[in-house]
Amino acid sequence: MPQNSKRRRWILAALGAALMLFVVAFTQWQAAIKRNRSIPDQPFRIAGNLYYVGSTGITSFLITGPEGHVLIDGGFPETAPLIIGSIAKLGFDIADVKVLLNTHAHSDHAGGLRALQEASGAELWVSEGDADVMAAGGAGDRALGPLGFVGYYLGGLKFSAPRIDHRFKNGETIRLGPIELTAHVTAGHTRGCTSWSFPVRDGDRELLAVDICSLTLFPFVKLVEPEAYPGIRADFENSFGELRSLPADLFLASHGDMFGLKGKLGARTGANNAADPFIDRAGYMNFIDRAESRFREALARQQ
Repeated sequence: MPQNSKRRRWILAALGAALMLFVVAFTQWQAAIKRNRSIPDQPFRIAGNLYYVGSTGITSFLITGPEGHVLIDGGFPETAPLIIGSIAKLGFDIADVKVLLNTHAHSDHAGGLRALQEASGAELWVSEGDADVMAAGGAGDRALGPLGFVGYYLGGLKFSAPRIDHRFKNGETIRLGPIELTAHVTAGHTRGCTSWSFPVRDGDRELLAVDICSLTLFPFVKLVEPEAYPGIRADFENSFGELRSLPADLFLASHGDMFGLKGKLGARTGANNAADPFIDRAGYMNFIDRAESRFREALARQQ
């Protein structure tokens, strides 16, 4: 009995130490992110009526049209003024943004939506899978595993909830004049993680742009029973297949490093057409393959 008691104390002490290390690492990670929240990226045209207006490698994309513009993702709360400024630098007005879309309900992509909504008066469309988390300002995201609970209550994952005007299902098309975007719910990273596909006319060619939400599996997230949320494993499986089925030309994503933004910006200088470096079907498929490989490795460990 004394030996069992000693073992229990040792296990509790080890768990306590691990939790403390996790909290310290999370706090340092959040501090590093916070330092970068107010560093704007230079806005630029990617192709046709598609523009980059994001900051610090956390992307936001503007699609312009004669009846108003569409903006995908709002960055952190502190990022909203930078996005508004980037839109203005390109010669557009935030008041002409009529539709706000989102890839997923995390604070680095949804945190600025409320301020952008208030500045523009735009209507916000959110997937059914992410709408409740969005309406709760980031709370209740089970796809984050333990990180969600700790991160939310430490404040790093909280954001001011925007007004949700419309909820959509997988496969729905959002239209604004000639602009058409199709929602592909590629869940797993969050329950309603949405990748967006839309045509872009660049000169005499029509390109399909695909903005991948994310395929990241967070540490400690369970893919086996009891799953982090019911169906998370199947959601990831479906997401890999759904994205592979899209004939993507322009490879985009919710973070710049996912699609090699920095390198592609550099490659524009010597390109015949500034859009050419972003036409990257091979990179698109390679990103999905690598994400699935990491998923398979995590699943094998858990099994």
